Amino acid sequence: MSTSASSKAVSAQPGTVLQILFSVAFVHLLNDCVQAVLPAVYPLLKQEFALSFTQVGLITLAFQCTASLLQPWIGLYTDKRPIPFLLPVGMCVTLAGVGLLAVAGSFTVLLLAAAMIGIGSSTFHPEASRVARLASGGRFGFAQSLFQVGGNLGSALGPLLAAAIIVGRGQGKIGWFTLFILVAVLVLVGVSRWYGSHLRNMPRKSGPQAGPGLPRDKVVKALAVLAMLVFSKYIYMASLSSYYTFYLIEKFHVAVGTAQLYLFMFLAAVALGTFAGGPIGDRIGRKRVIWVSIMGAAPFTLALPYADLFWTGVLSVIIGLVMSSAFSAIVVFAQELVPGKVGMIAGIFFGLMFGVSGIGAAAMGHIADVAGIAQVYRIASFLPLLGILAALLPKMEQARR
Repeated sequence: MSTSASSKAVSAQPGTVLQILFSVAFVHLLNDCVQAVLPAVYPLLKQEFALSFTQVGLITLAFQCTASLLQPWIGLYTDKRPIPFLLPVGMCVTLAGVGLLAVAGSFTVLLLAAAMIGIGSSTFHPEASRVARLASGGRFGFAQSLFQVGGNLGSALGPLLAAAIIVGRGQGKIGWFTLFILVAVLVLVGVSRWYGSHLRNMPRKSGPQAGPGLPRDKVVKALAVLAMLVFSKYIYMASLSSYYTFYLIEKFHVAVGTAQLYLFMFLAAVALGTFAGGPIGDRIGRKRVIWVSIMGAAPFTLALPYADLFWTGVLSVIIGLVMSSAFSAIVVFAQELVPGKVGMIAGIFFGLMFGVSGIGAAAMGHIADVAGIAQVYRIASFLPLLGILAALLPKMEQARR
């Protein structure tokens, strides 16, 4: 059974299957909340294991690379042979990684734990994105945004929960987050049953999926442009999510708890912007959302390195709101460029997001070691200017009014 049949099944549905959409969004929240614990406890791990900023970046790289390298292949395979129970099974790998992180006694074991969490992520995102599309009732932007905003909310809550549960109490308290993953496994068992039943009831493939009507070379160029936009967006986002607390502590001498609060404000803004981006893209066109989201953040990123503490908080919230609205639009735009490959495209772009973030985190960590943490934000501030590449994307849709 292929995803090419999925669109017919979706169009035949009476509407959005909200229970399933909210279920995968909720699990995305739990999954990314636990993943956000990793950068949130970097100050604790840095002190506990006497890590350099480069080693902190390598921990992020271990997670991001395992998450990114496997996702496209898992998506490509499951486009042809969907595996509903891959969702809870993959989440069990995350469960093992979180448990290992709580008891790790060396830098090597920290890397292994981060890699296992990444493997769990690589099995979750392509299949969960496919489930969201199947349950969308044709509202693809809305479904992708709802799914993605669950992850963003989880990323925002992670630092707060880490501060409340772990900071000041030791590494072993990370183990409490295994309860979150156990809940996620139970929810995914129900989702996978719906998914399997839905697949059995879908009509079988009767012919090739209709494409966007573009020549192959234009589709490839458009995908390359989208990849460059993800590159600019997520290297910048990695510089904020991985090192923002260090930046605030070093530049403004704030307490760790205060820095975590500022990080929460930024990540909450990212969640809100993500939720808005998909439905707006459904209405006015995804190309416009992508253009405004990335290029529109540039004036604020350029101003951030020179702002005082108050304006640093304000600018980071604006940057989170504006820049985050692009990702759902990018994923749906790419899926429309290559119809019938929902899992592969989701795997590539979620994987690219993780991989670029990991490489960016490691590179920014090295820059911080050599030139200071403030220099990271001066260099990264120019990345959103690459948003001008959105002008090269083809027009594939009429705005819905």
